[in-house]
Amino acid sequence: MFYNKDCNLEFLKNKIITIIGYGSQGHAHALNLRDNNIDVRICLKKDSKSNVKALNDNFEIISIEKAVDISDFLVMLLPDEEQKSIYDLYIHNSYKSKKTIIFAHGFNIHYKQIIPRNDLNIILIAPKAPGHTVRSTFKEGNGVPSLIGIYQDYDKNSFNYALAYAKGIGSGNIGIISTTFKEETETDLFGEQAVLCGGVSSLILTGFETLVESGYSPELSYFECLHELKLIVDLIYEGGLCDMRYSISNTAEYGDYYVYENYYYNIFKLKMKKILKNIQNGNFAKSFILDKNVNFLKLNTYREKFSNHLIENIGNKIRKLFNFKKKIIC
Repeated sequence: MFYNKDCNLEFLKNKIITIIGYGSQGHAHALNLRDNNIDVRICLKKDSKSNVKALNDNFEIISIEKAVDISDFLVMLLPDEEQKSIYDLYIHNSYKSKKTIIFAHGFNIHYKQIIPRNDLNIILIAPKAPGHTVRSTFKEGNGVPSLIGIYQDYDKNSFNYALAYAKGIGSGNIGIISTTFKEETETDLFGEQAVLCGGVSSLILTGFETLVESGYSPELSYFECLHELKLIVDLIYEGGLCDMRYSISNTAEYGDYYVYENYYYNIFKLKMKKILKNIQNGNFAKSFILDKNVNFLKLNTYREKFSNHLIENIGNKIRKLFNFKKKIIC
């Protein structure tokens, strides 16, 4: 684990850093780095919806051609599926030797969608939080942890660059962890699919459907399988599984162990090993890339299907009963 004392921002001083993209991560990196007196430019398409936001934040917006020409660091913060074409068309043959490209996710490098020239530094900086949290915690004087990794170290300073950049976005206040592009990519995809997104969503939906199909009201099923999840997640986040189990009733705690031992563990472990294998052998990446090549036909079909699910219709009605304040993403 590395902290601010291990990082030296001087490695970024007198350098031009251009962030390609100004979405969730892009705006947070740019603003945090600028607040640390780093020279930051933004690269966007002329018709990008983010142009107004970047201009309102007083950034200079430059073309990809100019970014490649003047930048010491290019930071690829576009969606994974857009990075290959930008690299192939504008960067591969034109970016000068000994310069640096930074990625926030290892997907394109690990799965060889982007094969960089060997005279460049290729670095991973992966904050473990959405961009608005990277920004809001920084403004509070804190930060979020970041993973850093080196794929190519042409000028032998890549690790120092990575530490400096991670400090620049606030991660040195909390902790910086060394990893590899392979490890970050595979564990990130697995966490998303098996637990954080696919796992949680699947549990919620199948639990909700099981209750409704057994004759219970959709409203009560929504509360039991979705609404109350936040209470449990908050307890886990603040104190781990043991503190969560300490806070719930004996009946709930016994039920936790009972289901784990008799129903979930062996089945989930088997399924999760298959999920991980599918990530390791590249099958998931191939499926994602193929769907991107047909304008995300499957992804849009899934979006349509699940946006019209009963749980969403019921949820929309129930949430209107509560005075939930929408978070402002700055």
